[in-house]
Amino acid sequence: MVALVKLASESGLALPEILFWRQLPSIPLILLMFWATGKLGQLKSNRMGQHGMRAVLGLVGMTLNFGAVTLLPLAEATSFNFTAAIWAVILSALILHEKVGIWRWGAVMLGFAGVLVIAQPGDGHIPLVGAAVALGAAFMIALISIYIRDLTKTEDSLTIVFYFALFSAPLLALTLPFVWQAKSAEQWFYLIALGTSGLLGQYLLTSALRYGSVSSVIVMDYSALIWATLLGWSLFDRLPPATTWLGAPLIVGAGMLIAWREHRLSRPARNLAANP
Repeated sequence: MVALVKLASESGLALPEILFWRQLPSIPLILLMFWATGKLGQLKSNRMGQHGMRAVLGLVGMTLNFGAVTLLPLAEATSFNFTAAIWAVILSALILHEKVGIWRWGAVMLGFAGVLVIAQPGDGHIPLVGAAVALGAAFMIALISIYIRDLTKTEDSLTIVFYFALFSAPLLALTLPFVWQAKSAEQWFYLIALGTSGLLGQYLLTSALRYGSVSSVIVMDYSALIWATLLGWSLFDRLPPATTWLGAPLIVGAGMLIAWREHRLSRPARNLAANP
């Protein structure tokens, strides 16, 4: 999906329009999915205010995420995106007042060391504005994850995705008169493909979290760096420099350390639940 976002941007399409077409297909496709399975009743919700706030946060996060993709090479944008796990540790301590030990604080420092290695401040290899936007996107992912954690207590995962699209698409539509342009067949392909691939990605991630543990899913998520590198090379003729190969493992290692530590800390609670 992010490769398609970059292709659409380089074809001349404005970011607000790309965001709009990312969201729009989700509404009819999810409605069709619920109708086909006889689950339209799951769209009923008593938490519309929370869905609205999630949509606002999600729109900010998606704007930063797509903006980072347009400003940075795919591999670097993906690497910075992995700092979401690091931001989640910081937010857990600040917002949820969770106790964070030396292992996870060590992972935070390791991850940001990786960011410095990739960004090389003052070197000029990576635009600092692009790096800041990418880090902001990762921060928003972590913040939204905490918000969604509360929503999932009462709402179906696809219901959350549906209301995100339903609330954000009209807001994005307000920007279309200022950025609308005639489109080529190639540009229409990019827009339709990124909308459907984005929804498919969310559905697959939801399914992964249903059938596998969070720690195992997070580890698989790091394979995105491989795909970003291959797509960046094949579509944009851009391979990551040595600094990315040195910094990305630090960020990935920090995320895996956080996932491992979360798994260890949750084990007593799981054992207690299994043996009340």
